[in-house]
Amino acid sequence: MAIAVEMPKMSDTMEEGVLAAWLKEEGQPIAAGDVVAQVETDKATMDLEVYDDGVLLKRVIGEGDAVPIGGLIAILGKEGEDISAILAKYQGGGAAPAPAAAPAAVEEAPAAVAEAPAAAPAASDDSRVKASPLARKLAADHGVNLAGLAGSGPEGRIVKRDVEAAMGGASAPAAASAPAPAAAPAPAETPRPAVQAPAAPVTVPGGTYDAVRISQMRKTIARRLAESKFTNPHFYLTADIDMSEAVAFRGKLNEKAEANGLAKVSFNDLVTKACALGLRQHPWVNASWMEAEGEIRLHHDVHVAIAVAIEDGLVTPVIRNADRKGLSQLAAETRSLAERARNRELQPEDWSGSTFSTSNLGMFGIDEFTAIINPPNACILAIGSIRDVPVVKNGVVVPGKQMKVTLSCDHRVVDGATGAEFLKTVRGYLEDPVTMLL
Repeated sequence: MAIAVEMPKMSDTMEEGVLAAWLKEEGQPIAAGDVVAQVETDKATMDLEVYDDGVLLKRVIGEGDAVPIGGLIAILGKEGEDISAILAKYQGGGAAPAPAAAPAAVEEAPAAVAEAPAAAPAASDDSRVKASPLARKLAADHGVNLAGLAGSGPEGRIVKRDVEAAMGGASAPAAASAPAPAAAPAPAETPRPAVQAPAAPVTVPGGTYDAVRISQMRKTIARRLAESKFTNPHFYLTADIDMSEAVAFRGKLNEKAEANGLAKVSFNDLVTKACALGLRQHPWVNASWMEAEGEIRLHHDVHVAIAVAIEDGLVTPVIRNADRKGLSQLAAETRSLAERARNRELQPEDWSGSTFSTSNLGMFGIDEFTAIINPPNACILAIGSIRDVPVVKNGVVVPGKQMKVTLSCDHRVVDGATGAEFLKTVRGYLEDPVTMLL
């Protein structure tokens, strides 16, 4: 019986995907677990796996085509098998079935899923287990049976930390002086496609312009930022922080880090750590407005999202349990996530579940700005540059190093005094940074 391969839901905000590249040809035999294509979502370019054996009878859509979730991508089956019934059901092209049937087709019996939180049928072997490529590689390298693990990722997906737990080394946070080595992402079978299609010059009366396709990521960024800005009642709190002690502290810390082969710490890492410790003390800032559920969630864990600019937009990979990680470990993890974000290699577990966000434009010489809240977070901190300015200390004007930060708050969750107390705590850690090690 021929099998329809549908566009799976690869992220919590995805509505459609773009077929970026085919990796298998029509008429080619396919095994369960094979990657047949790469799909551009709103977050990354991801591998599309199939969960059935067969021959790739038809590639229904072409490279560059957009398909809604549940839409038809390809058809698997036996060589020479009639596929007209499937094509008729999906109305010929990559269109999804009737709206009432589409959710069931995706959630109950998908023929293919990518590195995504879509449901997968139960099976007895690792090839059919729902797991990220990094988790599969780690399990294969250490002889871990994925079929026996319970996944902690989106929709029960097995991720790296689940495999590490099975190996006996994933629970305790590492000490500040010993960062966990960042695992390299599994190499793709073919080079990743370009983030954006080449611009096409267009001539109109009076001039020309370049037309660039709006990517899935850019569409989602536009929609979510508009929803956040016009739905969440933002208010802003700005503080000026004396970074003189932080500059000296970072210098000494990085001397030790270099001597011991550890990751060097950036000023952004210091701010992340200060925020993480502050969030532990101010649970109403480490919160989410969940209107559909009729509740405000005060999170027990501190997961800080770091805004990373890439060619096609902005992504926010998450540093999990940032309050419990040492500075050098936090620095190594941040760099690993940023590099994977720029290579569009992030997986769903890398960007989901944040409780707070930061955005830093200081490296671009921006002194001060305001950021739009990353829902469902209640707050985001905008970080400016460190400025050499004259300051008054003990009645004397002396050289100083100041940094402005602005906290954007959702007034439905955070009141002015609450946000101000949080910023006071963050300022205290950065002006006396040795306290972050206590």
